[in-house]
Amino acid sequence: MSGAGSAGPQEGAGAGSAGPQDGAGAGSAGQQDGATPPLLGPRRVRALFAHHGIRPHKALGQNFVIDPNTIRKVLRVSGLSQDDGVLEIGAGVGSLTLGLAASAGRVVAVELDGRLLGALREVLSAVDNVEIIQADAEKLDFGSIDASKLVANLPYNIATHVVLRVLEGAPQIDRLTVMVQKEVGERLAAPPGSKIYGLTTVLVASWGAAEIVGPVSRRAFWPVPDVDSVLVRIIRRREPPPVDRSTLDAVVRAAFAQRRKTLRSALVPAFGSAAAAAAACERAGVSPSARAEQVGLEGFVALAQAL
Repeated sequence: MSGAGSAGPQEGAGAGSAGPQDGAGAGSAGQQDGATPPLLGPRRVRALFAHHGIRPHKALGQNFVIDPNTIRKVLRVSGLSQDDGVLEIGAGVGSLTLGLAASAGRVVAVELDGRLLGALREVLSAVDNVEIIQADAEKLDFGSIDASKLVANLPYNIATHVVLRVLEGAPQIDRLTVMVQKEVGERLAAPPGSKIYGLTTVLVASWGAAEIVGPVSRRAFWPVPDVDSVLVRIIRRREPPPVDRSTLDAVVRAAFAQRRKTLRSALVPAFGSAAAAAAACERAGVSPSARAEQVGLEGFVALAQAL
């Protein structure tokens, strides 16, 4: 994966997808007869790097998508239309950007690594509906972006943080389709009671419904990453939970800070004492002897309402 806003090993094809295929260079603006323009394949991506004298940055964990079938899979799952504005984080050299430009009305492509911008502009030279922004995704004001969808190849090391920042700070974005490390994706969509269900799961669930919609082949990237990835879709809730956000955050964080303890003990920092925590659990209809990973979003909302 790469640094904030830079391309990472995230776009992937579902099981049964063909391996990397080579594609042409930059496509043309907009859609042509409903078809995606020629996409970048392995030879074209490597040629771009050679021409611009750049190499994948190992320190940033950069792995670039080289499989057109992977991009087509992402576009199908994203369900974009020409009425949509799309935010892409980690544009890299434009592998996904080309497909987004053909599928959506406009694209805001964010890339942190200035070394890649020349190649990215070359790839998009015939495309007129993409705005390129060089910025750090961990600092960008997502609420100011004119987009209703996020489709991105998220760097592994910032994926969770970026997802939460978009959900919290960009209410205009109602759907997120992101490629993330398999472990991260499973945590985002984990059900209560599972070992990987945790703080992130509950916070994401409070904003929207997350689901894994496809596996990602590591063979779709260059250089090949050491881990597998998944495609995750998050659809924003139409109505937020009826609770103060800061209170819900405090309760969930307290519960998972000591996840092996019962709620009676774990919630003491939020409620002041074990007795008060137990009483709040009773009012919320949650067992004081339960542990955090056994409580769903509704239970945490009820606990926050009892605070």
